[in-house]
Amino acid sequence: MMEQLSFFAVPSPCIGVCQSDSRGYCVGCLRSRDERFNWMSYSELRKQDVIRLCLQRKRRRQYAIHKAKQQEQQTQQTSHMPQLDFDAQPISDSSDVDLTDFSLDE
Repeated sequence: MMEQLSFFAVPSPCIGVCQSDSRGYCVGCLRSRDERFNWMSYSELRKQDVIRLCLQRKRRRQYAIHKAKQQEQQTQQTSHMPQLDFDAQPISDSSDVDLTDFSLDE
């Protein structure tokens, strides 16, 4: 693959929060351990690729946080208002309803 000429150096995405999460990615910049340690030896094209991967990881993390918040809100809502939890209550059968005294006349 031919490498495209670059007029500007690709800066490191490091923000100074250098801790690894449970999957091995930096909590601050979302680079893998290898990406962090080898950054200085990467070509400009490889650095741009790492930046792209970090952005994808950030979007996935934000989406997972968003989905978790939605799930938490839904759980809280159903626990505070159980009468609105339609899945928890079985639908009554029409044979259980007694309509013998029902009339539309007043």
